[in-house]
Amino acid sequence: MAIQWFPGHMAKARRQVTEKLKLIDIVYELVDARLPLSSRNPMIDEIVSSKPRIILLNKADMADARVTKEWLSYFKEKGIHALPLDAQSGKGLKDILPLSKIVLKEKFDRLEAKGVRPRAIRALIIGIPNVGKSTLINRLAKKNMAKTGDRPGVTTAQQWVKVGKEIELLDTPGILWPKFEDPLVGYKLAVTGAIKDTILNLQDIAVYALNFLKENYPDRLKDRFGLEDIPDEIVPLFDEIAERRGAVMSGGIVDYDKTSELIIREIRSEKLGPLSFEKPGEEI
Repeated sequence: MAIQWFPGHMAKARRQVTEKLKLIDIVYELVDARLPLSSRNPMIDEIVSSKPRIILLNKADMADARVTKEWLSYFKEKGIHALPLDAQSGKGLKDILPLSKIVLKEKFDRLEAKGVRPRAIRALIIGIPNVGKSTLINRLAKKNMAKTGDRPGVTTAQQWVKVGKEIELLDTPGILWPKFEDPLVGYKLAVTGAIKDTILNLQDIAVYALNFLKENYPDRLKDRFGLEDIPDEIVPLFDEIAERRGAVMSGGIVDYDKTSELIIREIRSEKLGPLSFEKPGEEI
């Protein structure tokens, strides 16, 4: 699956972020806890340069908690500050400010020594589309400041948002890289909804999802779709799920499009429980 998607507003966002960096104290990089590496934009390292950074593992409630702990250890070993959170419920948000103060203590101590009056932390929030930036901003600001939606690309302009008296947050449109060198990255992003469904072949995504579940969460796959055994081949597996869910047309013909939509919808709506689509040490 070759996905190429780099709308003009994303290229513009990259330029805007680069221009604003001189105003920024710290970068909050928001990623999907279910796929922390695949949902990181390779350009972000280049864009934010040497600015202090905290990786926020959003949607942690939708990820396998055991695997999320492995990711926190992974980032810690690399000297990267990371926090798990759920922007939808607000869980974990209270930890952002204290960690930001720790990360920026030396800088603000230097400013204070120069006689600079204490001021709010200026933070940039950045990440790929549909990772939950607007929801996080609204939770932090305790207002409906940013547009939210379950579609990628909802935020299309920058805005400063006050978070109490101690943080000023700069939101930006989601930035996604122009193409996916590794097709597996595209599949992971697609199954979690980070890519618009209109540009995808849903059957390909469903095939990836079923193979992933077979290998990593076979018991959940069987329980959710009422399977006694999981067929080795993908077509019989599709057929059995279709029959059990009534996705069969007249003449006994399996409706693969409908079955694919059903599989993807059930994963995204957590009907198979919390899932993590990659682990530390795996190639992506």
